[in-house]
Order: sequence, then C-alpha cells, then structure tokens
Amino acid sequence: MIAELGHYALVLALALALVQSVSPVIGARAGDVGLMRLADSTALAQFGFVALAYGLLTVCYVTSDFSVQNVFENSHSQMPLLYKVTSLWGNHEGSMLLWVLILSAFGALVAIFGVTLPTSLKAKMLAVQSWVATAFYLFILLTSNPFRRLVEMPAEGRDLNPILQDLGLAVHPPLLYLGYVGFSVTFSFAVAALLEGRIDAAWARWVRPWILVAWMCLTLGVAMGSYWAYYELGWGGWWFWDPVENASLMPWLSGTALLHSAVVMEKRNVLKVWTILLAILTFSLSLVGTFLVRSGVLTSVHTFSTDPGRGVFILLILVVFIGGSLALFAMRAPLLKQGGLFAPISREGSLVLNNLLLSTACATVFVGTLYPLILEVLTGDKISVGAPFFNVTFGPLFVPLLLAVPFGPLLAWKRGDIYGVVQRLLAAGAVALVGVAATFAAAGIKPVLAPFGIGLAMFVMAGALSDVAERVAFRSMSLATIRRRAAGLPRSVWGTVLAHFALGLTLAGIVCETSWNSERIIALKPTETVSVSGYDLTFEGITSRTGSNYREIAARFAVRRNGLQIATMEPSKRVFPSRDGMTTTEAALLTRGLSQLYLSLGDSKADGAVTVRLYYKPLVLLIWLGAVVMVLGGALSLSDRRLRVGAPRPAARALPQPAE
Repeated sequence: MIAELGHYALVLALALALVQSVSPVIGARAGDVGLMRLADSTALAQFGFVALAYGLLTVCYVTSDFSVQNVFENSHSQMPLLYKVTSLWGNHEGSMLLWVLILSAFGALVAIFGVTLPTSLKAKMLAVQSWVATAFYLFILLTSNPFRRLVEMPAEGRDLNPILQDLGLAVHPPLLYLGYVGFSVTFSFAVAALLEGRIDAAWARWVRPWILVAWMCLTLGVAMGSYWAYYELGWGGWWFWDPVENASLMPWLSGTALLHSAVVMEKRNVLKVWTILLAILTFSLSLVGTFLVRSGVLTSVHTFSTDPGRGVFILLILVVFIGGSLALFAMRAPLLKQGGLFAPISREGSLVLNNLLLSTACATVFVGTLYPLILEVLTGDKISVGAPFFNVTFGPLFVPLLLAVPFGPLLAWKRGDIYGVVQRLLAAGAVALVGVAATFAAAGIKPVLAPFGIGLAMFVMAGALSDVAERVAFRSMSLATIRRRAAGLPRSVWGTVLAHFALGLTLAGIVCETSWNSERIIALKPTETVSVSGYDLTFEGITSRTGSNYREIAARFAVRRNGLQIATMEPSKRVFPSRDGMTTTEAALLTRGLSQLYLSLGDSKADGAVTVRLYYKPLVLLIWLGAVVMVLGGALSLSDRRLRVGAPRPAARALPQPAE
C-alpha cells in the first residue's frame, strides 16, 4: 500500500503542476492577482506531495520491501541503513525522483522567499518552473516509475552497485542535483523576463542569490565527485575527462560566467542580453548532462540508464525547453533596451573577458564530449576524445583567465586605469617571481612549466589579498584603522577575495600533483618492502574479513619514515555475492599534511605475492580544499545583507500620528 500511495502522490503532484503551468499565465494576461498568486500555493502543495512520494519510497528501502521492483534491484536486507537510504538515488528511477524533489523544493522556496518580486514576474517564473516539473513528472510516471510492483516478492534484493556503496555517494549526487536543478530557477527567471519584456538591474539582483546557491552546490558536487572517484575507483586520478564528469563541468563553467555577468548587470545595468542567454544555456547544459547520464549513449560508472526509450523522451524534453527558450530569446532579445557603454579597460571589460574565456572553455569541453557521439550517430565510426585533447585546448584558456583574475576587482567601473592597477599588483608579481625562483631551486628544471604554474597560483592568491589591502589602505593607515576598515567591508567583498584566493589554492594543488607525484607498481611477498618519496612500506600479510553484505581481503602494510613506523595502511578488495561476485577495490590513504600516500591492491599471485599500486601525491588535497574555500566565499557573499532577499524590501509605511 505504501508504494501505491507514493505513486498516487506523484500523480497529484503532476496535476498540481499542470494547474501551476497554466493559471498564473492566464492571471498575468488578465491582470487577475488571485490567479497569479495561486502559483504560490500550488508550488508549496506540489513540493509537499513530491516529498511524500520520496518519503514513502525511502520507507520501502528502509523496510526492505522487495515487492517494489526498484528496491529489489538496488537494495539488500543486510546493507547498512545509510546505504539503504542512499540506494534510493543510486539508480535511475530513484535519482529522477530526487531530481523532481529538488525541483519542487526550489519552486516552493521561490514562493516563500520571493515576497519582493513583482507579482506578474513571480507568477510567470513559477509557471515556467512548473513546465519543467511537468515534463519530468511525465517522464517518471511513463518511463521510470520507481513504485512499480513485482508479481511475486523475492526473498532478497540484488543489492546496490558495490561501487556506489560509499559515504561519498551520500553527499555527491544530492549536491550535484542541487546545482543542476538550482539553475532551473535562473532559467525560469530568464524565460519569465523575456515573456514580461522587461529586464533591468533589479532583475539581476533578484536572481543573483539563486545563481550563487546553485553555483555553490554544483562546486561542492563536482569536487565531491572528483574526490569520490579518486579514492573509490582505485586508479589514483582526480579527473579523467570522462563524458559524465564533463557533463557536470560544463554547467559549472557556464554558471561561473553567469554569476559574474549578473554582477555587471546589477551594478551597471549592462550585458542584459548576454546574461539572459547565459541563464538559458546554463540550465540547458544541465539538461544535456541529464541526457548523457540517462539516455544509454554512454557507458560509465556514473550512468544509471541503458534504455534508449528513456533517452528519446529526455531528448524530446531537451528539444522543447532548449529549443523553445532559444526561440523565445531570438524573438524577444532584440526588443530589450540596452544599457550604458563602458571602456574596454574597466571592471566591466575584465568581467566580459572572464565570460568570453569561460564560455570558450565550456564550448571546448562541449565539442570534445559530444563530437564522438554525434559522429557515431551520423557515420557509425567510433572515436575517443581523451585527456590529451582537453589538456591542450582547455588548459591554455585558463592561463589568461587566471592572469586576469587579480586585475578585475582593482579596476574602476566604466573606465579603469590599467597602469595604476599594475602598480598596485607589483607586490603580487614579486611574490609570484619568488615562488617561481624557489620552485626552480627546490625541484629543478623538470618539468619546466611547473614552477611557472606555481608562480601563477601565487600571483592569483596574492592578487586577491591585494584587493583587500587596497580597500583597507594597508600601507598608509594605522593598525586600528585597518581593523576598523576591514570589519566594515561588505561580506560580498570578502566572499570574492576568498573565492579568487581559492582558485590559486586549487591551481597549486593541480600543478604539484601532476608534476611531482611518484608512482610504483610492484608485486610484493610478505616481509618485502617498497619505497616511494622517502616512505618505506612493508607488506606484513593478508587478512580476510566479512562485512554486512560482502567478503573482504585486506593487505596490511607498515609505513615507516626514517626508520620509524608512523602508520599502518590496509588496502582491500571486496567481493559482493549478491551482485554475482562483483569486486571493488578499496584504496588506503595516508594523509601527511596536504599530501597523501595512496595504496591500491591488485591481483594476488599463487606464490603469495600481491600486486600493489603506490602513489605519493604532494599537496593533492589543495585541489579539493580550494573548492571548499570557493564555496565558503560564496556563502559569505550570500550572507551579505544586500543579497539575502535578492532585492530590497519596500520601506515600511509610516503609522499615522494621533491628532493633538
């Protein structure tokens, strides 16, 4: 009965979505405030029914109700409770239910917090949001029903894909979906604004907090996915340019450009057409990512669906929403009133350069990811576009982007003084030169470009701090005055500084890990030792263990440095009988500061030896630390009083004074 109630709740959510899709638009045309405000209540009720459906499916998983096909195929009675819950989004049907839950949640949040929005704009925005929701409700109910019953209830489930039975999967997909679906809000705002025919700085201020929330979630989601693949798949890499990885990177690049473009639009009332286009393209790229993962055109550890019929349905959704929104943009954009002019050397100009480089990088990833698929469809030929292509094309675009990052905040709006900014960045340049020289002295001339990468990272970090130093008059004021000025800076300024500083941290981690990592692949017998980068690992033997739903073989290694034992590492292999003996590799990680030893277990040999893959990864944690600091910067900006509500509230009406 629980599954049937969940299915019925989804049907009711679809019915509410249809009402919300139509009534606000009719109300906006007729000037009927009641019909327009109906969107608020339907958005809240829609979220309530989707949350009910999601909760009921969760109950089915927790109670191991294997009469539900989705639970049977993706769960097991002996799984830990955490993985029973996360199994819900570890498959196609459940992940789509999570998608519409988040989609309806964002609609409800707009209904609650969008009190300062013009009634007509809000009504149309919620209607557009419901158009998207309706499409995905139909997709779930017609092709991907998570509540489908089996004729006979099996005694046991088939278990979740072992690769997905990990703590990272409790965090990574929800964060990624919050980012993907969060950009649906900006998409809906953009389409509603085109329908209204009015786009101005106030619109940018209303939409910017939603852009920031989606960008923060997507940043964390991409970083968490990268770290999960790094430690779970056993290959020791943090980015492989897998098509599904690229599917999350593309909306992040476009969303980053959108975030900066919205700043220009809010401050200077320019780049209106471009900002609207970016809002449409960013969510369109999120939909493309959904198509790649669920259409069956890719084979990846990330993909859930291999049913081409579902792919055709999602392709139809892409055609309707991407094609329809771009057609509306083509019709209405020429009618929008343009803003003022600005000089190429200005803060606006630097942000335009930022947008051009980010958009070009995004287009490069898009072409490299989809070209092989399109070629196969048209000609039947199969080719692969791998890391060499992306490294050669993507990397050079980010070098000028990172060089320009410190300049932007120091330039004035409308017309800037490039020579004055160069003088203010001399200290940052000096720090970068010292970093280059020190790296050459410590690491030698190979690889030759690595010291310059470290210098660029230090320039970005020092340049971010230079912005604060200028604002607080660090060179000319007393310490008390500096503290007072620093405390008075808007939080959005500190958020920008943190985010830009974090770019330097991530770049430093990438350069160090790719340039100076050490790797050993060797077969060891008990008591034998392997050394890497000053660490000695002695193989002490193999032990067998039994988990809740798996059998595990673990190898024990004593780790010594300078003759002293500092830790023990136990890489392992797990066998899952309920998944036809599927095997996973559990790497062992030893963190030393910001660096890591990475030990992965290979095959065992008849003579008792085991093959191990050992890495030393210097400063690798800076890659993900940088992402976390970026998100902290975004959160600090979001906490700024000017952004908490998206637009200033109307002034309170003065109370009448009593007559004397």
